[in-house]
Amino acid sequence: MGNLFARLIAASLVVFAGPVTAQDPPAWTRPIAPFRVIGPIDYVGTEGLAAYLIHTAAGAILIDGTMEQNAPVVARNIVARGVKLRDVKLILLSHAHFDHAGALAALKRMSGAKVIAGAGDRAALVSGIPPGETNYGVIRFPAVKVDRAVRDGERVTLGGTTLRAVATPGHTPGCTSWTMRIALGGKPIDILFACSVTVAGNRLVGNRAYPGIVGDFGKSFDRLGAMHPDVVLPFHPETVDLMRRVAKGHLVDRHILPTMVRDARAAFAVELAKQRQGT
Repeated sequence: MGNLFARLIAASLVVFAGPVTAQDPPAWTRPIAPFRVIGPIDYVGTEGLAAYLIHTAAGAILIDGTMEQNAPVVARNIVARGVKLRDVKLILLSHAHFDHAGALAALKRMSGAKVIAGAGDRAALVSGIPPGETNYGVIRFPAVKVDRAVRDGERVTLGGTTLRAVATPGHTPGCTSWTMRIALGGKPIDILFACSVTVAGNRLVGNRAYPGIVGDFGKSFDRLGAMHPDVVLPFHPETVDLMRRVAKGHLVDRHILPTMVRDARAAFAVELAKQRQGT
């Protein structure tokens, strides 16, 4: 946990740095074997970008798709975990950026699943143009139909499994974290699929496309800071050293989220001050 702040800063420097080029982290497109995370949750993404598959009695739920060119990898990983693509019934999204939403259109076509995303990101998804203004320009992704746009507190249920949308805007206007509860060893375990709260190139001052960005970040820090999940599952796995934690069976840790929020809030304050000073 001691170097979590360093990992968050590193992620904020590389995330959304530009189109798919040699400058992007190779791990974002590097295939890995899918694996069980905890309970009914599998990891089906790449080494550097998470996509989570939740098994239910009525089919599966996929959360995030990663980058456009990763769609075949994610599809193969889903099948490798014993789920036919047509049995993926819902695709939930964390936020409308190319490295998370890029593969949604292809995966939706492959599976026939319904796409569910935060209402604030709906326009970006149906246009393929990311929301807000950034210091790295506009990185488009394939447009995708949003079958249901959710707001804070709304629930999504499939086969007796329910996830709740937690609006955590800032990184994008519709940035949505998702919570669910599982039983582990006879005990309830609260899971948080955490949408990003890093600045990651967002323009905080003078953002005409997203004028409320600073206030939204503040609300999201407060919102997440008041939560107490047992397990945090991010969409950039290095944020919590996910692979190591899974391998060692150390996923349950209530200290992860408070540390993430504290460090992200501090990094945000530094970046906001810099932008206000015009540096």
